[in-house]
Amino acid sequence: SFPGGRRDPADGDAVATALRETREELGVTVAATSVWGQLRTLPDRHGMTVAPIVANLGSLEALTLNPNPDEVEEVFTLPLVHLLREENQGYTHFRTASGYGYTLPVFLNGPHKVWGLTAIITELTLELLVPGRY
Repeated sequence: SFPGGRRDPADGDAVATALRETREELGVTVAATSVWGQLRTLPDRHGMTVAPIVANLGSLEALTLNPNPDEVEEVFTLPLVHLLREENQGYTHFRTASGYGYTLPVFLNGPHKVWGLTAIITELTLELLVPGRY
């Protein structure tokens, strides 16, 4: 999943929350000037509202991550070209006890499967970054 968490009273807005959570969870300081914008808000499975923030972190090779072991088990990245390959894209179908069904995107990468809210945010980001290709 992406860095995230509840908004603290000291956070001015969703961007400030995202930048703080990225610093706390990954040890990466992202300048507010690197923020591209906010995607549409989404509900999570607990009824909370999630405000995805998209930012440019620069070259991943130049990025030094220092994940917080209390919050992050593992870090991996997926290249844009990998996400755009059809063989790495799929959908998962869910059905609730009431019979309501829904479908969510999933992205495959060896032992890693990007699904749930993370896959939804990834899909929304791909639609913005590469319209017509995804």
